[in-house]
Amino acid sequence: MKYRRPRPKYCGGWLLAMVTALAATPVIAETANFGTFTLSTNFDPAQGKVQGFTGGSYSLSAISNRDREKKACIGFADPNPDHIMVLENDFSDLTVKIDSNNNDTTLLIQGPDKTTIRCGDDTGKRKDASVSDQNWKKGTYRIWVGTFNPGMKRDYTVTVEQQ
Repeated sequence: MKYRRPRPKYCGGWLLAMVTALAATPVIAETANFGTFTLSTNFDPAQGKVQGFTGGSYSLSAISNRDREKKACIGFADPNPDHIMVLENDFSDLTVKIDSNNNDTTLLIQGPDKTTIRCGDDTGKRKDASVSDQNWKKGTYRIWVGTFNPGMKRDYTVTVEQQ
């Protein structure tokens, strides 16, 4: 005798609709290791300073190999962004720089959309990373501070300056 699997009962399509709705809803992590800060035009310099520490073995090149200016995106950090920066206005010029007492840091900034990437490495003779760029659109930016070797713990301060 041949075994016949029982046919599933028709559930009226609601299950398919639920599964489709869940699959179509992207999950976006909007949390950062060291929190969120918000800046608006002519912000107080103290508002543009946040602190954290490096660590992690996630390769930042997994987010992007190159930024919008074709600079290499390098270093290791945590998979979650270290900071989330919310710009309430467009800014013509901003500089984001790291101070870790001249340890060798890297920087990756993603935003206001997933495809706009800015990366930084050494700043002049200093080994701390920075990004100085134009045309910062209002929106949410995810910031990763990395190191060249995975798992390196370095305390740092991020400073955002408007020109």
